[in-house]
Amino acid sequence: VLLQASGGGLVQAGGFLRVSCVASGRTFSNLGMAWFRRAPGKEREFVARVSYSGGSTYYADSVKGRFRISRDNAKNTVYLQMNSLQPEDTAVYYCAAGGNFWTMNRGDRYDYWGQGTLVTVSS
Repeated sequence: VLLQASGGGLVQAGGFLRVSCVASGRTFSNLGMAWFRRAPGKEREFVARVSYSGGSTYYADSVKGRFRISRDNAKNTVYLQMNSLQPEDTAVYYCAAGGNFWTMNRGDRYDYWGQGTLVTVSS
């Protein structure tokens, strides 16, 4: 599976942005999808996960209520809508495919990764 993330950019605090990740090479609809991020000087952290059907979503506490993950299996695409962005959301955002419910926040349990897209939130 090849994953291509896009949509990052510069936004002011309080603003919004949507990042996307397009998958190719395998049946996308069979895979759980997630977003992780790595802020400057910090370790990679889990952001959100969506089940293969799109029916279940899960979020890190730090983004709950502000971010929304969704997927369109007809377009082989997963999205992360980010609202009320804060400077601490500045990071490279990565999409990942695979994993499972029980270890969704562990990056080492995902099989495929995109190249990342940079989101910068100015104060």
